[in-house]
Amino acid sequence: MTRSVYVTGIGRGDGRQVVELGIMELLTRQVDRVGVFRPLGHDGTDPVLGLLTGRYRLGPGDHATGMSYAEAAALQADLGTDELITRLVDRFHTVARDHEAVLVLGTDFADTGLPAELALNARLANEFGAVVLPVVGGLAGPPPAGGTGRRGQSAEALVAEVRNAHDAYTSLGCEVLATVVNRVSDSEALRAALSLGEQLPEPVHVVPEDPALSAPTVRQIADALGARVLQGDQTGMARDVRDFVFGGATIQSFLPALTEGCLVLAPGDRADLVIGALAAHSAGSPPIAGILLTLDLHPGRETLWLAERLAPGTPVLLVPGGSFRIATELSGLEGQLTAASPRKAEIALGLFESHVDTAALSRRLSVVRSDRVTPMMFEHELIERARTDRRHVVLPEGTEERVLRAAEVLLRRNVCDLTLLGEETAVRKRAADLGLDLRLLSADEVAAEDGVTARVVDPQTSPLRERLAEVYAKARRHRGVTYELAYDVVCDVSYFGTLMVHEGLVDGMVSGAAHSTAATIRPAFEVIRTKPDTSIVSSVFFMCLADKVLVYGDCAVNPEPDAEELADIAIQSAATARQFGVEPRVAMLSYSTGDSGSGAEVDKVRRATELVRERRPELLVEGPIQYDAAVEPVVAAAKLPGSEVAGQATVLIFPDLNTGNNTYKAVQRSAGAVAVGPVMQGLRKPVNDLSRGALVQDIINTVAITAVQAQGDPPSERKEPPA
Repeated sequence: MTRSVYVTGIGRGDGRQVVELGIMELLTRQVDRVGVFRPLGHDGTDPVLGLLTGRYRLGPGDHATGMSYAEAAALQADLGTDELITRLVDRFHTVARDHEAVLVLGTDFADTGLPAELALNARLANEFGAVVLPVVGGLAGPPPAGGTGRRGQSAEALVAEVRNAHDAYTSLGCEVLATVVNRVSDSEALRAALSLGEQLPEPVHVVPEDPALSAPTVRQIADALGARVLQGDQTGMARDVRDFVFGGATIQSFLPALTEGCLVLAPGDRADLVIGALAAHSAGSPPIAGILLTLDLHPGRETLWLAERLAPGTPVLLVPGGSFRIATELSGLEGQLTAASPRKAEIALGLFESHVDTAALSRRLSVVRSDRVTPMMFEHELIERARTDRRHVVLPEGTEERVLRAAEVLLRRNVCDLTLLGEETAVRKRAADLGLDLRLLSADEVAAEDGVTARVVDPQTSPLRERLAEVYAKARRHRGVTYELAYDVVCDVSYFGTLMVHEGLVDGMVSGAAHSTAATIRPAFEVIRTKPDTSIVSSVFFMCLADKVLVYGDCAVNPEPDAEELADIAIQSAATARQFGVEPRVAMLSYSTGDSGSGAEVDKVRRATELVRERRPELLVEGPIQYDAAVEPVVAAAKLPGSEVAGQATVLIFPDLNTGNNTYKAVQRSAGAVAVGPVMQGLRKPVNDLSRGALVQDIINTVAITAVQAQGDPPSERKEPPA
């Protein structure tokens, strides 16, 4: 039977989109087919449904809206509530019958024209057979003019609302899964809401207000005001506006008033304020979101020319009217979770996962976990495993855009601690230009006791340089490396990061978005070296197909492994598969199956298979075997009847790099598989390489894999400065 979760509220402004996103994330971790149903919606685009559709790759049959509020109000008036409920239940089941779980998005209490809206939500939940998750908003009143925040409800008012919500839904016969109190900004109210968890029969989860979620983007402000964009690229327009600063004073008084992430409002003829604000942004003190010029006064070609060179990509907007009118229009504007704001979605998920006991909530959902493993389920599992025993990963490419974007997600999702290498001012400015909130610590700052951290270390100026140079010189003395030479070598970010791993200052390293594989891996070969029982370093890709995850090795490192090396690769790959939840059944691939063929290449695979059986008799392995016989049960039954591996192999070992690399790319492109890797194996400590075409999600996955690999070793000293 389909398990459905009905997320609803008791009024407007509860920010329940955060909860809807969080519940969707929980469901997709456990089952393959999750549907989304909104019983009633407004005419036009549905931003939340659009976000869920894009993020979770929902097809046309995976989501639906029952009808519009206008249709529902008319139907209810003409034919009564029972007829409205009947039609909505029928439409719900068109989604539910093809899915293992359904997320239901309750009404939004905003200009719906429906009487007794809470009771309607309760009845729909009961008719759908759904558990109810009420969301209570912790804020009261609209944002003040010129500000982006709202005052929090008092502790007494908030506690009363939570009790009322619980009593209202349970009195109407609903099974309440839990209650989420969202957007709590008052510390006393926060404590009071948390104490309710001991007084109600269901859990109460409290999620604090996060200004990064409620902050509108520059693009959103431009659209709301109908502003002309005089300057600004896509990245700049996506920056969050965390504050407004009104420019009217002299430049001496104006500059100290600037705050990080502020939008400067000034008349268009104040070229001094425009250039001063952009110069401050260029210096990183502080980085601003952009400039909004009022009174429809164009600043002039020369001013814009200089502005573009001072702060390329930083938005400069032009609107008619004065500052008071603009402030009034912006007073109620808040950020939105939409398909066009994936960064806010990551912030929302990080907030949800940090403050909601997702493990306990998953148990209460009682969803039967799917036997199939989809790419999304595999990625979710990676993140979850990394978070359970948080480690510290160094990212040498500290100014690379994709790396910084991945870093923000990793920090928001509490995946691991990070060290970014690079010149500190350059790293901070690049993050500011991208509108990212990394809250970077300097190399000498001590982190707080809890929460993930990211710090910047500059290899050129770090006190670690001398220590790491001594280590490298000692390790490479047999190659004639002196301390003086080592002192220069360790300035290379790949060597510096690798040596940090070697010395236990961090737990692992991920690089390669802007460096070659050789530049990333060579330092690890020189310093970290292979495990005692391993002869070579190799790699695997996790190939996430529509319904399962296969492990391919070696597709990235060894061009022509001999039989002994091939056996080593197979044993390493089986261990890696098991570490990441894939039960290893190893197929040693060749162009023939069983005893049907001969020749040097087949003999090599046959010998490698024998070596694997000798070294790991408990491991299920078959070879030589062709790919189709390895993965297709019908072919396996004809070619190798009775084999425990044929037709159900999970680890596929290719005879050489040419075959492996081309096969993984063919499957990736032709079958639409998600290829996660290459994941390096055989090193004493984890160092992983990225493709130079890696996407942000690829980097996130690789860092999570590196963190999980490191969980078998003692953790680094993460909280102290690496000096």
